[in-house]
Amino acid sequence: MTILVTGGAGFIGANYVLSRLAKGSESIVVVDSLTYAGNLESLAPVENNDSFHFVKADITDADAMQQIFETHKPQAVVHFAAESHVDRSISGPRVFTETNVLGTQVLLDASRTQGVERFVMVSTDEVYGSLGKEGLFTESSPLKPSSPYSASKAAADLLALAYSHTYGLDVMVTRCSNNYGPLQFPEKLIPLMVINALHDEPLPVYGDGMQVRDWIHVLDHNAAVDAVLEKGKSGEVYNIGAENERANVDIVRHILKHLDKPETLIRNVADRPGHDRRYAIDPTKIERELGWKPAKDPKVALDETIDWYVNNREWWERVRSGDYQTYYAKQYANRLEG
Repeated sequence: MTILVTGGAGFIGANYVLSRLAKGSESIVVVDSLTYAGNLESLAPVENNDSFHFVKADITDADAMQQIFETHKPQAVVHFAAESHVDRSISGPRVFTETNVLGTQVLLDASRTQGVERFVMVSTDEVYGSLGKEGLFTESSPLKPSSPYSASKAAADLLALAYSHTYGLDVMVTRCSNNYGPLQFPEKLIPLMVINALHDEPLPVYGDGMQVRDWIHVLDHNAAVDAVLEKGKSGEVYNIGAENERANVDIVRHILKHLDKPETLIRNVADRPGHDRRYAIDPTKIERELGWKPAKDPKVALDETIDWYVNNREWWERVRSGDYQTYYAKQYANRLEG
């Protein structure tokens, strides 16, 4: 089988490509436009693999996508490509609409006209909005996105499901909780905090830091995506979560303790506009229907992730040499308190 993976040079996509190729017996075509969060170095372990093919292209370019689909003839598409950072969507929402909505529509059209057999739309629990202190998101929870990012993903989800209903395209949507693991771009919480702690720099925590997320290791997420690709039912949504709820500030404190750094490095900064308070996923459906369960021990996996950034300093230093420092200087200038 040939699988076309969009966004395969990003954090989750690269981990997916590496793990899928490790299983052998198929061809992987990665399509990525290599924007700031795409990093070909993440795919270096498979660059000489005959089953790996990379195409630099923008998923909003309909002509390019049609050509890629005609050339490689994928039987399946796993669609990771997205603009994904909420802060960036608040300061510049247009590219989120273009990439996440228009790009998804272009891919769906190419899949429909080129006879793709399976299309997995990889989405996020953020489309559901915020929970109170109790309850869990299920697949029937209403969509109430709070940011331009989550609104664009909700729109893309609905487009994908509409193509299933209208055109009979074999589409499944996955909605996952917060990912962590190796190769994550340093703007995200865990790598940002590890890197700042290693430099004895302030660790910026939004508001009181009590925003709760359901944390899942990227390899557990990708195993769930595989389960949906291989066994999922067309037109269905599958929530993916590890039932591992932790407040952001508790994650930060764990990182500092693991690195033997003082909690005095924590700095509370002005909260993000419209910041969702709590996400929590009910994974009952995917566990019951597809037999998937997370395999990683949360504490062990978090410590392994911290150690990965400690031991791969050259990787994230090269990543940071792009626009990372300029961006965060603008984001957090004049916002540190205390």
